[in-house]
Amino acid sequence: MSQMTVERLHQLFDEQPEHADLIWQGACHDCGRPVTVSAIPRADGIHISGGSLYEPQENRFFLKCEACFAKDPALHNFQDCEVYSRVVGYLRPVAQWNDGKQAEFRDRKLFAV
Repeated sequence: MSQMTVERLHQLFDEQPEHADLIWQGACHDCGRPVTVSAIPRADGIHISGGSLYEPQENRFFLKCEACFAKDPALHNFQDCEVYSRVVGYLRPVAQWNDGKQAEFRDRKLFAV
C-alpha cells in the first residue's frame, strides 16, 4: 500500500478537461472525521493540502487527515474484499480468474428490471 504517486496525479490532471484542481472528500481512514484533500497544479509543482491520499487500486481512494498522517503515514486495517462470481457454472473468486474473464467482469453492467 503506497501513497498517491506524482505520476498518477499527473495522469488524473490529464484526464480533467480543463485541468481543474482535484478534490477528494470523505472520512479519515483512521479517525473517521471528515477530511478534504486537494491537489492544485502550480508552476513549481503540485501542491497537496488537507491530508494524505492513497489509491490501492485504480480509482479507489482512501484519505487520511493531517493529524493522523503525522502520527502514522501508513494505511492500516486495510483489507481487500474478495469478490465471488459465477464462471462456467460455479462460484470462484474473481481475483483467480484469467485476465480475459476479469476484463469481461469489469465490463458487466447492472440493469434494474
